[in-house]
Amino acid sequence: MDERTGCVVVGGGPAGMVTGLILARAGVEVTVLEKHPDFLRDFRGDTVHPSTLTLLDELGLGEKFDALPHSEVSSAGFPLESGGTMKLADLSLLKVPHPYIAMVPQWDLLNLLAEAAQKEPTFTLRLETEMTGLLRSGSRVDGVRYRTAEGVEGELRADLVIAADGRWSLARRSAGLEPKEYDTPFDAWWFRLPRYDEEAGATLMPRMRHRRFAVPLPRTGYYQIAYLAPKGEDLRAAGIESFRHNVTEVCPEYTDRIDELKSMEDVKFLNVRVNRLHRWHTDGLLCIGDAAHAMSPVGGVGINLAVQDAVAAASLLAEALLRGRPTEAELKAIRTRRILPTIAVQTIQRVLHRFVMHPVMDGRRDGPPQQMIKVFSRFPKLAFFPALVLGVGFRPEHAPEFARRAQEPVDC
Repeated sequence: MDERTGCVVVGGGPAGMVTGLILARAGVEVTVLEKHPDFLRDFRGDTVHPSTLTLLDELGLGEKFDALPHSEVSSAGFPLESGGTMKLADLSLLKVPHPYIAMVPQWDLLNLLAEAAQKEPTFTLRLETEMTGLLRSGSRVDGVRYRTAEGVEGELRADLVIAADGRWSLARRSAGLEPKEYDTPFDAWWFRLPRYDEEAGATLMPRMRHRRFAVPLPRTGYYQIAYLAPKGEDLRAAGIESFRHNVTEVCPEYTDRIDELKSMEDVKFLNVRVNRLHRWHTDGLLCIGDAAHAMSPVGGVGINLAVQDAVAAASLLAEALLRGRPTEAELKAIRTRRILPTIAVQTIQRVLHRFVMHPVMDGRRDGPPQQMIKVFSRFPKLAFFPALVLGVGFRPEHAPEFARRAQEPVDC
């Protein structure tokens, strides 16, 4: 049977689900393929920034999101030897509806988006369905091949394929698109430790000492911690005792709970990449999010940039998809709109890698540069500008009028 849809989105992450929701609200026939049976995968990007919170309001999902269990971070900075804190970014200074970063499990956000999208008659979510290759008509991408969890193989033709399948995108590779890679000095090792009720969590404070770097993210009832180690270092081979020692060297306050890590199976590895496609499309296919530009975890902005890509793509392509196949000029317009914010954020991340991360891991420094500490301590209002970059970005996208809804009531 020849299956067909208007647009097939490969990947049910934040970029894929936002794209599918907005296109469906425009009346486009859209199918999202997600290879897993659900969204329950741990240690994904769980930081939802003010720009994304505003978008959820515009989509009518803000109140439902607020009802999800989550914690809020209103500032980011560094602990000082004096016992104080240097605020590098103060989101409370932003004039936005939600001047904070919401920390929520990504699966809750994805379930929220999926529930909203499935109310649209032109939306289909196919779980346990993995793309295995692209369909072509000559040089043009004409759809995808897929395989279900039961081993059933099929073909799904579409006017457009949107690759939202992450930094290791099969759709991108199948289209012959190769990103340019940039130097990254570290990989991330993620784990959880208990968080006690009396421990404050409104400020995100990376820890740096003894050639080690850790970022504890305050969550509801626990810390989600990123331990950053020099790229290529095999911490699994050294074993759990060595890992515990390294963590308590940089975060001695966790000595009383570090034994909660029973083995290296409790630690998840992220191969950190920073890369970017020069060309985001080919005829019949468009890459967005990590498939177009993998981001460093520094700042936690990856999910929010991916969502911004999704909003731009769905807003600009909805009318074209209602007519039929988007032209190459219409696909190229997505990169044109999103490339400057992407380059700007990646440039900032690479500067931080060079002047903060490298010196710490090389043993040349146990904290941020002294000049930075002096300037931000003397002029605390400067924390507005990093907060603006972190929380709002260089070109925030807003839901198109056709996708906006009144706030959906929260189920009691």
